[in-house]
Amino acid sequence: MRKYGSSSGRVTLIQDYPTGAEEEGRGCFKLMSLLSNDGLIVNFVISPTTYFLNHVIVSVGDYVTGFYDANVPVILIYPPQYQALVVAKYNPYQNVKVDYFNRELVSSDGQLHLNISRDTPILLQNNQPFTLYPANRNLLVEYSFSTFSIPAQTTPNRIIVLC
Repeated sequence: MRKYGSSSGRVTLIQDYPTGAEEEGRGCFKLMSLLSNDGLIVNFVISPTTYFLNHVIVSVGDYVTGFYDANVPVILIYPPQYQALVVAKYNPYQNVKVDYFNRELVSSDGQLHLNISRDTPILLQNNQPFTLYPANRNLLVEYSFSTFSIPAQTTPNRIIVLC
């Protein structure tokens, strides 16, 4: 089970990230730097497998949240550098949560409970339908509103299954 961490901030830099001497890999990886609201810098390595929510193009100046596997060891440098698994561009009308959801569809941190309706699209990262029940999986959940209960409850606008 993955444990997801996240960091949000304004993109201050996007540049090529060298991965070695392989010619075919040049330009395929990027380094994206974020400046958080509290003034901290965080770097994300963007790979060809990093999933960008809604397949948006991110530019310097955009406000984004990067999600990473918190169980993966990272080198002890400043600013911290994480391998981005998911990047979501800020949208004031949308909340995003990336986490493992158990059989009751409660997130691993116990903060969000999903109430799936018949109209909730459940998709794979390639935008194809996911036909099974999404419990006991890593999910990217887009939602507009939630209750103030603990865990908060929501009917998602869309669920992306992170296989």
